[in-house]
Amino acid sequence: MDTATALTVSLLAGLACVVVVMTATALRARQLGVVAVVDVAWGLGFVVVALVTALVGLGADGADWHRWLVLAMVAAWGGRLAWHVRSRALGAHGGEEDPRYREMLGGSLQEVGIGTAVRRVFLVQGVAQWFVSVPVAVGAVLALEHTWVLVLGVVVWGVGLVVEAVGDLQLNDYMSRPRDERPPVMDQGLWGWTRHPNYFGDACVWWGLWLAAAASTGWVAGLATVLCPVAMTLFLRNVTGAKLLEKKMSQREGWDEYAARVPMFFPRPPH
Repeated sequence: MDTATALTVSLLAGLACVVVVMTATALRARQLGVVAVVDVAWGLGFVVVALVTALVGLGADGADWHRWLVLAMVAAWGGRLAWHVRSRALGAHGGEEDPRYREMLGGSLQEVGIGTAVRRVFLVQGVAQWFVSVPVAVGAVLALEHTWVLVLGVVVWGVGLVVEAVGDLQLNDYMSRPRDERPPVMDQGLWGWTRHPNYFGDACVWWGLWLAAAASTGWVAGLATVLCPVAMTLFLRNVTGAKLLEKKMSQREGWDEYAARVPMFFPRPPH
């Protein structure tokens, strides 16, 4: 395939993957009565997109080996996230609805119906998932031009993955302690640098993937897709991530002092 055709096919293949994943997830949510299952599909959906678009690259004239590296990066991040979210859903939430989604829906799935859940959750996350994955789909059918950008992307991705994973582990340790033996607000480790190290790490992962997948193939692809990691960062900070979670967390004792001391998103050394 020539480049233009390969790009079109890759983007459409990515869109088809998202539609299939989100449709299957909505059906599973209706079966379980819990919308939060979409969080498991969030990470895995990106893995599916990366895999299918990498296979599309087999027929592209300009594609090369770097798409397989990007696939490995997406798979490592998405697999870890899906496992973590599944463990959290079975543990901390006990199979019940995540409070974030109850807030977003305006009630439980049984109360609002699957149609409302599709419009407010599955459609929104599906569109976001496809848009954010565009650099991966684009890079899968283009040739590597700037190795140093690829290396930089791997470094940024690696830092983000470590921050996200360590933040999750520290929070799990905090949550595993009896309620009367732990402080009302988690402010230790990375949580003393930023109120949401997991979301900040997630954003870094996708800036790294943008660099490794798209920007490394040239400035045109990089510039054309730069809004994708921007959208992911805004999504994590202002939509289903930090901002929504803080509506609940702000009710805890000691939250105001913690929020005044620790930045919401971008880390800052404790003082």
